[in-house]
Amino acid sequence: MYKLVIKGGTTLNGIVKIAGSKNAALPILFASILADGPINLNNTPHLSDVSTTLRLLMDMGAEFILESDNSLSIDSSKLTKLTGEYDLVKTMRASILALGPMLAKYKEAKISLPGGCAIGTRPVNLHLKALEDLGAKIHVKNGYIYATTDQLIGTDIHFEQVSVTATENILMAATLAKGLTTIHNAAQEPEIIDLVNCLIKMGAKITGAGTSIISVEGVSSLSGARHSVCPDRIEAGTYLIAAAITGGKVTLKNVRYQSMQSVLDKLKETGAEIDYNDNTITLDMKGKRPKAVNVKTSVYPNFPTDMQAQFCALNCIADGQSAITETIFENRFMHIPELSRMGADLTLEGNTVICKGVKSLTGANLMATDLRASASLVLAGLAATGTTTIERVYHLDRGYETIEEKLKLLGAQIERIQD
Repeated sequence: MYKLVIKGGTTLNGIVKIAGSKNAALPILFASILADGPINLNNTPHLSDVSTTLRLLMDMGAEFILESDNSLSIDSSKLTKLTGEYDLVKTMRASILALGPMLAKYKEAKISLPGGCAIGTRPVNLHLKALEDLGAKIHVKNGYIYATTDQLIGTDIHFEQVSVTATENILMAATLAKGLTTIHNAAQEPEIIDLVNCLIKMGAKITGAGTSIISVEGVSSLSGARHSVCPDRIEAGTYLIAAAITGGKVTLKNVRYQSMQSVLDKLKETGAEIDYNDNTITLDMKGKRPKAVNVKTSVYPNFPTDMQAQFCALNCIADGQSAITETIFENRFMHIPELSRMGADLTLEGNTVICKGVKSLTGANLMATDLRASASLVLAGLAATGTTTIERVYHLDRGYETIEEKLKLLGAQIERIQD
């Protein structure tokens, strides 16, 4: 088991390259099931969730080649096993994304109910009901989803709530369905647009990505394709906060500021100076203490839930009082007790945390509970006086590519050690 040891108090400065998006790469890898040839991906992030997805697909019969330059060729065109086993699925909720593609191409699928971060209930009922609307027969038994169909038939899908993974699952299934499928109340995230762009290269007929209504005209087959995964906007936001929380200046490369506007606007409210162009973002705090900002999470293009914990860490040492309200997941404040152990003044009131900024935090021994909470603890450790030790950092490895190495390039005193 690994842990991170951070000696805080260093102002971060420098340049860091942002990796490809986890939340874009995973659905694209599952989309390879639909193709009759290999998918060649560039800018693939080296993350444990990507490794888990590759192991899952390989267990089903896929083959892949991973190059040192972050390019990946995966051939999932001839699966020999249409089962997503519990041992592989249990650590990653995105595994549910195998269901739609397998059902569309092979007319059957057996997938273990997914796991992932313990940040609240994420029911799969939206996925299952929509697949049933498309003509699938589904039942759940002994922790597995069993799905069969004679032929998926296009129809109107109306999601009761916005769901990124449900939108992705259904639009992938619809690519090989007969006729037109229209998804209403679809998620609008940039990662969905990236998935759709890859599917279109494979021969899919899809319109409306990036809006609340996506239409998919089914085709008889999809081919292999080449695609470059979009940059990870959550990793980018995390490094911008690393600069802001330490009073530093950091330039990010391989980013798209257009997908991060809500986060950039909040960072500007803290007093940070931000410049950007098509490929880079620079944040300069000029040594100033950030101002506290209020945050309310919501679906894209509003403020992302995946940045809530990081802004909570920033507000802990900011000047003033702030309120952070979480509307997406009901249990996404597990970082609050850990930050409080560092001297943060935090009060949880329902789905809102009230934060009274303190001038400094003190290093402590901390326990990571989920991916983004882990990132918030790292950020707090960077700003704290003394040494912070963070246990269970495997959570971080699910979504951050070599985080300690990138932070070292910016001047952080951080080491990964093994117990």
